[in-house]
Amino acid sequence: MSGKWKIAAVSIASIVLITVNLYLIEKKESKVERTVFVENWTKVKKDTITDTIQTNGVIKPVEEYDIYFDAKKNDFKKFLVKEGDAITAGSSLFEYTTTELDALKANLEAEKTAAEGEIAGIEEYIGKLRSYQGTVTSEPEAAIDESVEKNLDIDITTSSSDLIKSNIEQEMYKQELEKNRLDEKVKMLDAKLSSIEEQSSAIVTTSEADGVVKNINKNLNNPIISIVSTNMAIEGDFSEEEMKKAEVGMTIKASSSDSKKALKGKIGRIHSYPAEEPSLKKDNRFPFQALIEPEGEETEPLLVGSKVNLTVITNEKAGVPSIPIVAVQYQKQPYIYKLTNKGHVDKHYITKGLKAEGKQEIIKGPSVGDVILLEPNAAVKNHSYFITPIQFEKVKAGTYKKFTSREKVRYLLLGILEK
Repeated sequence: MSGKWKIAAVSIASIVLITVNLYLIEKKESKVERTVFVENWTKVKKDTITDTIQTNGVIKPVEEYDIYFDAKKNDFKKFLVKEGDAITAGSSLFEYTTTELDALKANLEAEKTAAEGEIAGIEEYIGKLRSYQGTVTSEPEAAIDESVEKNLDIDITTSSSDLIKSNIEQEMYKQELEKNRLDEKVKMLDAKLSSIEEQSSAIVTTSEADGVVKNINKNLNNPIISIVSTNMAIEGDFSEEEMKKAEVGMTIKASSSDSKKALKGKIGRIHSYPAEEPSLKKDNRFPFQALIEPEGEETEPLLVGSKVNLTVITNEKAGVPSIPIVAVQYQKQPYIYKLTNKGHVDKHYITKGLKAEGKQEIIKGPSVGDVILLEPNAAVKNHSYFITPIQFEKVKAGTYKKFTSREKVRYLLLGILEK
C-alpha cells in the first residue's frame, strides 16, 4: 500500500503543478506571459577601443638624394666612391675640373659666411629663449623679446607657465636641429674650399648627408650619383576607403618575419594623388610613408625590401564604457536591454561613441557594471520579467541537505506559486 500511496502522491503533485502553471500562463496580464528567458548576458565594462587600418608595407630608405653634374661647364675627372659604399656628410664623391675655379671659391666662401651668420643668429636666438624660460616661473609678467614671441605658437598673455615653457623647449629643440644642419653644411663647405686650395685644377663634390651609394651613372647622365639614407621607413598605399580615415601623424605598429621586435612609428607622408592615373576600371591607391621610431643603439638593422604587416591606429579611446556591438538594437535610435535587480528587462536608449573590434562605446546610457541582455530577440518586451538558466556548477548538494523538511516544502511551493 505504501508504494501505491507514493505513486498517487507524485501523480497528484504533478497534476497540481501542471494545472497551476497552465493557469499562470493563460491568465491575462500574467507575469509568466511577460517573462523572458535570458540565456546570455554581459556587463558594461570599462575598456579600451581601438579603431585601426590593416594593410601591408615594405621597408625602404626614408630619402633618396640625387647628385647632378654640369658637363657643359666642367670636365669630369674621376669617381671617388663605388656603389654600395657607406658614406657620411662631407664624404668625397667625385672630382672635376673647371676654368671658373676662382669664382667658385668666392661663392663657397660667401655661402660659408652666410651659414656661419645663420648659426650665430640661431645661437643668439636660443640664448634669448633660455633667458626668457628662466623668467617664466619667477617673473610671469616679464617682458619678452619680439622675435621670441613671434615664433612661439601660443598666446603669451593667456597661456600657463607650463605651456609657455613647453613651447620654449620645443622651439629650442627645433633651433638646435637647424644649427646642427648648418654646422654640417659649414663642414662640407670647408672640405670643398680645402680641396680647391690643395688642387687648384681639381674640385671635389661631397655628400651633404649620411647614406649609402645606391647608383653611379658612369655615362655621366644625370643624376650622376644616387644616395639613399641609412634611416628606414615603411612604404605602402591606402585604398579610397582607408584614405577617408588616415591622417599624417597617426601611430603605426608593424611586424615582419625579418625582425624579432615589433616596429613602431607614425605616418609621415600621404600622397593626395593616386599612384597611377585614375581610372574607372581599377581602384585608386594612394602611396604613404610611415617613419620608424628608433629604439636605441641595439636596434637590429632593417633589411631593405622586407615585407611588413602594418596596423595604423586611426582612433583610440581608453577607459570608456563598452558593450558588445551585438547587444545594440535599433528603432528610431539605438537602445539596449538592461537587467535590473528587481528582475525586469528594461529598455534603455543610448548615445553611441567609437565602434571597433566588436565593441561599442557608450557615451550616454547604462553605467559600468550594469548587466545587459546579449543578443536580444524581437520577442523581448520592455519591463518584462526575466528568468535565467540554473548554473549547476554553483548548486551545492551540501546546501540542500542543510534545509529542514519545512523549508524544503516552503521553497518548493514558492517556486510553483510565485507569480
